[in-house]
Amino acid sequence: MTRVLVVDDEPQIVRALVINLRARAYEVDSAPDGATALALAAQRQPDVVVLDLGLPDMDGVEVIRGLRGWTRVPILVLSARQTSDEKVGALDAGADDYVTKPFGMDELLARLRAAVRRAEPVRGDAEVVVVETDDFTVDLAAKKVHRGGRDVRLTPTEWHLLEVLVRDAGRLVSQKRLLQEVWGPSYGTETNYLRVYMAQLRRKLEADPSHPRHFITEPGMGYRFER
Repeated sequence: MTRVLVVDDEPQIVRALVINLRARAYEVDSAPDGATALALAAQRQPDVVVLDLGLPDMDGVEVIRGLRGWTRVPILVLSARQTSDEKVGALDAGADDYVTKPFGMDELLARLRAAVRRAEPVRGDAEVVVVETDDFTVDLAAKKVHRGGRDVRLTPTEWHLLEVLVRDAGRLVSQKRLLQEVWGPSYGTETNYLRVYMAQLRRKLEADPSHPRHFITEPGMGYRFER
């Protein structure tokens, strides 16, 4: 059973989410502030976090950074903040998706399901596929990346984006296809998501992120992975 941690200080929103999630067989914990959320996450080990940014004790971005210090759990931001800079700030801190208030429950639940799917391990006897570059190695079956003899910690969304690009090595992958494969079929124009996550992949994997060798931007079209 999937466990969800809902972090929001608005009781009516928490109540609506808890009722809808439990009706769909999710286990649900809730926290009214950031400190409680971080403690509950460590104690209860949720499978996905739904997080408001406007918390009474700390900014939600601080909660994201606190979680990303030790866990790859998918984080779905739910916030009334709607500016592009605020969305990019949350994604850059490690959030996997961003839903603005007021929101439709069906859309939120669809995005939550997509976030959980991205984090699921490969089941069954997956074919071992290892892609090597001069700077790092990608093990597609194990969902691991090694650089300099050490594992590189990627979030589920970072991994999914990397996987799509690596499986089409040498080919241009359009912005629309990346958005729809990684975030879901209702996406297609949120190119700021791609800019943020490509920057994160370059920072973690490229020898010189400002002059990438492996993650190439084709302006206005998409991205290409080169070994």
